[in-house]
Amino acid sequence: MRLTGPMRRRLTVALALVLLVAGGVASPAAGTSGLDVTGYAQEGDATPSDITRDGRYVRTVAISGVTLAGPDRITSVSRDARQLRRAAHRHGRKAVLLVSNYSDAIGDFDERTAHRMLTSPPARASVVRSLVRASRGFDGVEIDLESLEPRDRDGLVAFTRELRAALPATSLSMAFMASGNSRGYRARGYDLPALAPSLDRMVLMGYDQHGPSWSGPGPIGSLRWVRRELRYFTQVLPNRKVDLGIGAYGYQWGGSPHTLSVAQARQRAGDKARWSARHGEWSATLSNGRRIWWSDQRSVRAREKIARRYGVHGVAVWQIGSSGRLR
Repeated sequence: MRLTGPMRRRLTVALALVLLVAGGVASPAAGTSGLDVTGYAQEGDATPSDITRDGRYVRTVAISGVTLAGPDRITSVSRDARQLRRAAHRHGRKAVLLVSNYSDAIGDFDERTAHRMLTSPPARASVVRSLVRASRGFDGVEIDLESLEPRDRDGLVAFTRELRAALPATSLSMAFMASGNSRGYRARGYDLPALAPSLDRMVLMGYDQHGPSWSGPGPIGSLRWVRRELRYFTQVLPNRKVDLGIGAYGYQWGGSPHTLSVAQARQRAGDKARWSARHGEWSATLSNGRRIWWSDQRSVRAREKIARRYGVHGVAVWQIGSSGRLR
């Protein structure tokens, strides 16, 4: 979870609300990085063979394919998502179902629909019941509600508590768009202190620092920026609850498409590709003047070092299929 357009790239993340069902499929040992590793799979992009490409590195596969269809309902689980789930289980990975508020109709995350759900107790209850049903056969549910506003804070806290009550035996997590500080998180609809008691895992989306529709050319998430964001996150939250979201994709400024797989970025860049040790990413200026930045396997390793330095629980990589081999 890949949706069309650059904003769909942010459907994650990471990184999101993860409810891992107790006693689910046996999970592999910790990844070769020494961190617990989640890999995201986008229905329609990832294939069953992508699930096993990275050996024992990825231990949990978060599969996108369910969105809010209105304030009180979600879409049905797609055939692609079910196939990816079966592939994960065949190879000893946990599979969680990712749910978001992304809307194809507006080409962005739909705050208005999320707000109507979050502020209505009956609507929240309906969505919780639907998620419980939809997650049957999966090892959990990952919910990614993005582009929220301050008016959504209380409803998000209530929704999280109600999910905890509905699935008391599960591990519950949430993903957060990197927001800098307390004021920034609250502006995005997140009340970290109020959310933390209900959550076992809190995923920092350490990507989309720059992107074609909201900034000029720049790194997907520079090392300095990632360190700064993770420093604040771990100051206010227990390290054992934190996963660092890592991007493994590219953006192009000018022309289309805006979002690139690692292979597409490499092909377009050719001999113009330049590695930046400062940013931990690749970039290129094409002959037509268009700019590309991308993050690949080498970039992931650089961010794993940051995650280990801060002693966090794990990393979550967006996404399987477009990233190329991670290990």
